[in-house]
Amino acid sequence: MARPVGFDAIVPRSLPGRPRTWTLASGLAELALAAGLAVPATRRAAGGAAAVFLLAVWPANVKMALDSPPGSRRRALALARLPLQLPLVRAAWRAGR
Repeated sequence: MARPVGFDAIVPRSLPGRPRTWTLASGLAELALAAGLAVPATRRAAGGAAAVFLLAVWPANVKMALDSPPGSRRRALALARLPLQLPLVRAAWRAGR
């Protein structure tokens, strides 16, 4: 991860341990899911897991958008990203079918 600090900030405080641990685990999960989607033999399981993962991290993306300064470019991009995640969930789900 080139800039994990931004992701550390959106890790819910209710999760145990250090935010950086969750950030790194999330990044590793994304890489593993991408690899699973790339391999036909594991695509079905990876597709369902990727859909669940994307839904699980969606609240953190909402938090990122709301925590960004009002009127900033960062907030605009974070808000624009939210509805785009839904087609990604759908695509992951379909890849697993």
